[in-house]
Amino acid sequence: MAIFTITGDVDPFLHVSLNKGEQIYCESDAMVMMEGTLDLTGKMTGGLGSALMRRFANGESFFQQHIEATRGDGDCLLSPVLPGTIQVLEVGATCYMISDGAFVAAESGVDLRARTQSLGNALFAQSGGFFVGEATGKGKLAVSGFGSGFIIEVEPGKDVIIDNSHVVAWDSQLHYEISVPNRQGGGLLSRLVNSVTSGEGIVLRFSGRGKVVICSRNRNAFASWIRGGASAST
Repeated sequence: MAIFTITGDVDPFLHVSLNKGEQIYCESDAMVMMEGTLDLTGKMTGGLGSALMRRFANGESFFQQHIEATRGDGDCLLSPVLPGTIQVLEVGATCYMISDGAFVAAESGVDLRARTQSLGNALFAQSGGFFVGEATGKGKLAVSGFGSGFIIEVEPGKDVIIDNSHVVAWDSQLHYEISVPNRQGGGLLSRLVNSVTSGEGIVLRFSGRGKVVICSRNRNAFASWIRGGASAST
């Protein structure tokens, strides 16, 4: 079984140790360094349909990097797109939903595919549009968020409300729905309009039992900043 280790405190690397014959896959351009015993190939995992679905769900590239220890044991270093935390999750008894742009890498036993979500969540939650990533199977899954990371344990009867721009991944057994910060009076549309104009934003309400991985920084604001910087430089 591959060993996933987070190396470094600021903008860490994901250090993966592979035994001969083992394989992982990761987001395009995630590989930073690998030993000569490893081979890297680009594959459209699951065919064109699956690649398109993952593109819509997680903003991933059509081709993923597959790293295999073909000539002996070896190590590699991976780096996420966003500067910030990396969390390693165990997929098996627990499956995870993944926000767009959060996937870093997974063992070959983890199946990452897209799942449809409700119309309301698709339009407002910004967690992947009409499709959202889901990791099933068995093995390690690495996800990343912008800034520091934290894992929240949701319990029955104790709903948790999180700004959607800070949600990285969550237990697929949790129920989630769009909401706005608590406010007296007015219907949903009125509260949505007020939320947008006041800058409070849209939140996700999680209920049930399971984990939610969050990050300290607003990843949507970071993406807007990157786009603004790119526009200014052209």
